Amino acid sequence: MCGITGFFHRQKNENERWIRTVLSRMTSSLNHRGPDNSDIWCDPKAQIGLGHTRLAIQDLSPAGSQPMQSTSGRFVLTFNGEIYNFQELRRELEQAGCKFRGHSDTEVLLTAIEEWGITQALQRANGMFAFAIWDITTHTLTLARDRIGKKPLYYGWSGNTFIFASELKALTHHPDFDANIDRGALALYMQYSWIPTPSSIYQSIKKLPPGCFMSISPDTIPWTLEPQHYWSSQQVARDAEQHAFSGTFEEAQEELSNILQHAVRQRMIADVELGALLSGGIDSTTVVALMQLASTRPVKTFSIGFWEEKYNEAPFAKAVAAQLGTDHTEYYLTPKDVQFIIPELSGIYDEPFADSSQIPTLAISRMTGQRVKVALSGDGGDELFAGYTRYQECLQRWNQWKHVPLPARKISATLMEQAAKIAWMGKEYCRPGSSPALNSKNSPWAKLEKKSRWLPASTPVELMARRYVRYPNVQDLLPNTPRIATFLNTPGMWPSLKDPIHGMRFFDFCTYLPDDILVKVDRASMSVSLEIRCPLLDYRLVEFAWSLPASMCVSPQKTGKYILKKVLQHYLPLKYVERPKQGFALPISEWLRDSLRDWAEDLLEENRLNQQGFFNGKVVRRIWRQHLSGWQDHDTLIWSILMFQSWLNNKP
Repeated sequence: MCGITGFFHRQKNENERWIRTVLSRMTSSLNHRGPDNSDIWCDPKAQIGLGHTRLAIQDLSPAGSQPMQSTSGRFVLTFNGEIYNFQELRRELEQAGCKFRGHSDTEVLLTAIEEWGITQALQRANGMFAFAIWDITTHTLTLARDRIGKKPLYYGWSGNTFIFASELKALTHHPDFDANIDRGALALYMQYSWIPTPSSIYQSIKKLPPGCFMSISPDTIPWTLEPQHYWSSQQVARDAEQHAFSGTFEEAQEELSNILQHAVRQRMIADVELGALLSGGIDSTTVVALMQLASTRPVKTFSIGFWEEKYNEAPFAKAVAAQLGTDHTEYYLTPKDVQFIIPELSGIYDEPFADSSQIPTLAISRMTGQRVKVALSGDGGDELFAGYTRYQECLQRWNQWKHVPLPARKISATLMEQAAKIAWMGKEYCRPGSSPALNSKNSPWAKLEKKSRWLPASTPVELMARRYVRYPNVQDLLPNTPRIATFLNTPGMWPSLKDPIHGMRFFDFCTYLPDDILVKVDRASMSVSLEIRCPLLDYRLVEFAWSLPASMCVSPQKTGKYILKKVLQHYLPLKYVERPKQGFALPISEWLRDSLRDWAEDLLEENRLNQQGFFNGKVVRRIWRQHLSGWQDHDTLIWSILMFQSWLNNKP
């Protein structure tokens, strides 16, 4: 795993010293992603520069260093990620007469691009990656990102300068960088707790969507090119539904087991020691069970625990580790640990990000990174095999409401929204402990507001999409912010899928997975130079999972991951398989009223908010008072505000 960055000037003529100085600063800011080596390459005549920081995983010799130039000298590549099928591709390229200097997957990708062209090379590569490649002959710079969106890639124009990087912090070191904040992206962030692709917090910067590439040349007019798909999740989902798996449940189990074993074995190929993150849940347990099956020695496993019992999964992980015979390490997170971690979050995540599970993710990454350089995880299982309880909850609500005409539901929703807003806004001052019966996200006003938000949905998928909105009245909180149409809030962008379970898991796969979960894991792990690999996100497994009928993913008892649990039962007793789903939850609500209160008070001071010019300070203070008193539990909303404020306070 590595960090990449660079720039391309359309209409400038900077000298080599200037280019190298700027490029070195950009590259050095990514040293945490690749502490083993760093280098730059530039061509002053073409006004192009590429930077790379290396975390050496495959071919630890200098032959694996980057930026890497092809044997012919035509292409120069800076690459972040892993190509898991590089050995197969290498054999095929060698049969075609290609020669190799080392044994890195980077060199295989570079040779494949030269031999087959960018599109075919991307379609044949199985991996997680983001890269930039310069064609010296055509003076074309091409960026690409993996199918699922595991590895990040930001890009943008500042005047006639095109810049790109693995993380935003590198872009801020270019003199032409435009740091104006995108208020529309900020509004999306406050609604969802993350900034959805393709937006970023900056007006001038975007995220390259998963499964896409784009090429820039000296003739390219800024912002006139759209990314091109080499793998379309929408097309794959439609094809999977039209050509659904037609075999028996037992045959599906066998096929899934074979794909899983191959995906795990491929991700265990490394020239360094590796381990696994183990929560004790179905997904990580399946991955670890298959790793132990393929290993000749105990797999190193790692888990995080909490002293608050209702949040603690560590005992489950410890029991699984004992059953499988792994070399297990666990760490219990304390409020004091959290106080040390929080000030670092804005620098690690680079733009506002408010999934509070970022804290234990960072803690477990730090613990794991002290013992191994690569770890496998179970990310992706919920989206592929309908593991989230919200799928069944949304279906249940839809079945209750669908017979009521949509116009009637919209009228009811408007009345409920107004009633909830009057009650909420009217509680200007609250005495601590004055409303003990309402000290919950399940208070009457919270339930009324949620129902008003969900009622106008016209499909189960739209109902779930509306469920994601953390704060619907964003104009009250952020005055004069524009609305941006995204996949999250625009049903017209969604593919027409007949099965609602299929539609909901696809929606999560395209939104929550790449923009929340994978961002959370990438930034936390790479901040400590730890590579995380996700076998469940192998694109072959994704395509197979989408072809499965919902009845193979959801059990007769209406619980998810039905087929995945059946596969896991081949390796573990039933008692380790059948247990309630539990996420990486944290007692943020209690911490905000206690150990984090002083920190929050400072960032939420009304005059400070008003001077910054983003939030309505009066509304924010009302939210804060309501939370402190127990009138409403606003932990998610307040955490989002605090993470923006912390980022704003520390941004370059």
